[in-house]
Amino acid sequence: MTALARPPAAPPARPPDPARGEVVFHVRNLSKTYGTGEAAVHALAGVDLDFRQGELVVLLGPSGSGKSTLLNLLGGLDTPSAGTLLYRGWDLGAADEAGLTQYRREDVGFVFQAYNLIPSLTARENVGLIGELASDPLPPEEALRLVGLGARLDHFPAQLSGGEQQRVAIARAIAKRPRVLLCDEPTGALDVRTGIVVLEAIESINRELGTLAAIITHNAVMAAMADRVFSLSDGRVVNVQTNAQRAPVSTLAW
Repeated sequence: MTALARPPAAPPARPPDPARGEVVFHVRNLSKTYGTGEAAVHALAGVDLDFRQGELVVLLGPSGSGKSTLLNLLGGLDTPSAGTLLYRGWDLGAADEAGLTQYRREDVGFVFQAYNLIPSLTARENVGLIGELASDPLPPEEALRLVGLGARLDHFPAQLSGGEQQRVAIARAIAKRPRVLLCDEPTGALDVRTGIVVLEAIESINRELGTLAAIITHNAVMAAMADRVFSLSDGRVVNVQTNAQRAPVSTLAW
């Protein structure tokens, strides 16, 4: 693929935030294949989707359905084998590594099942690390307040519960003011009660900051909290569900 420079609309001279409902990701016939010949694995096989500003989207499906592959492509962690993947009109599939690095640094926040906090740093310090990378970061105190941890700023990870550690990880992800928040099984290691608190934090960030949020899960219960639900199977989108209204996380039938 031909390497492309980062488009003029990219950071550090970031444009105004796009309007709610504007297309953020335009995905057409997107495919990803690992390996060649008989050993080839078709992780994605012709996916067509649009993701819009301000949406909360759930990517639903069993293990091996292509959810994580799709999230990795959206986040610039991997590149497609074929098809179209546009981020606000910019061709991610044709970007060079420097452009993808800047994109990941400025535009995307990642939340994984593993918290990946530094044990020797406080919650405030863990979140504050992002300030060294982002051009216009939120103060750590503000990011932690948004996830309900304003009173736990100076606690170390070992002094926090699993759910609190995950919320610190979310605060770290949003401290760069990302336009996209990608969450890969963020409650997978948590009990139901703690998972609800974490999902409420993600929903709050989506609502207050207008960030497009995409959550990977195999738990169909979470579908009702989303604006839209994309169900995947064998590398394809098999169903798109639109909810007329989001259900509060606390009311879901866990």
